Amino acid sequence: RQEIDANGKPVARYIKKGVRDFSFAHTLGEGSYSTVVLGTDRQTLKEYAIKILDKRHIIKEKKVKYVNIEKDTLNRLTEHPGIVRLYYTFQDERSLYFVLDLCKGGELLGVLKRMTTFDEECTRFYGAQILDTIDYMHKRGVIHRDLKPENVLLDSQMHIKITDFGTAKILKSQRKPQNSSGMPPLDATDIPEEERASSFVGTAEYVSPELLTDKNACKASDLWAFGCIIFQLLAGRPPFKAGNEYQTFQKIVALDYDFPAGFPAVARDLVERLLVLDPARRLPIEHIKNHEFFQGIAWGPDLWKRKAPRLKAYVPPPRE
Repeated sequence: RQEIDANGKPVARYIKKGVRDFSFAHTLGEGSYSTVVLGTDRQTLKEYAIKILDKRHIIKEKKVKYVNIEKDTLNRLTEHPGIVRLYYTFQDERSLYFVLDLCKGGELLGVLKRMTTFDEECTRFYGAQILDTIDYMHKRGVIHRDLKPENVLLDSQMHIKITDFGTAKILKSQRKPQNSSGMPPLDATDIPEEERASSFVGTAEYVSPELLTDKNACKASDLWAFGCIIFQLLAGRPPFKAGNEYQTFQKIVALDYDFPAGFPAVARDLVERLLVLDPARRLPIEHIKNHEFFQGIAWGPDLWKRKAPRLKAYVPPPRE
């Protein structure tokens, strides 16, 4: 805020937001140790999604490091339309608050369930926006490690925003020294890199084989998950699904999956080049962008100016 100091000179004062600056409405979603509610800034009337985290629960469940990782990651990823933006963090005696972008379109998974599948045009558009965002994250030294349709939100324009960075990995060479702006850390956030890289994180169906075999995630792990998402948008189900987590993991390390009848050939080729057991042999981002499936996509800022296509389900061609 611009103010005039005692000498009559204009000064900019930094305004710290707190709980009293927002009015809270209904719950938008529940996490394992957080609740997301609709919040309105009392001054500007702008609406946000406010993630409220229970401090006692976080400390008891030893989730402190995840909370700090999420905050640090979101503070690092601020220049891209495909990332949920963190505007403010504050706390009171009981809770921590993250004030985030409100995504009125909800989760990509919810939309997919309503539609059952997406046609090729929708899959190409949403796939391109997700890939462009992964590219940005990787260039900023962040591996998401839990990419899945639940963690892809849609804004009021039906453009994507990736969320949930609690299990992200910040690559060492890219780490900035800790600064004390925003929320005071609950305890030290610098966990030894080996431990952070190899702790099991993610969701069974989208976990990369290298995380299961040598317990290590890398940038290519996000591209494995991306391949699973492309498959799921067109097929209506993830490629690796079994009765329980253990059986799902067995399928992943055996690369045991099959395409439904009528799955588009070009998309199949892309998925087969992403779902490769050796992460070093997975198609890199530049090659994915040049793959025939993404023909005609304008990468970069223009992708985010495009109007989202109308949602349509995939109809396989009639069988010969």
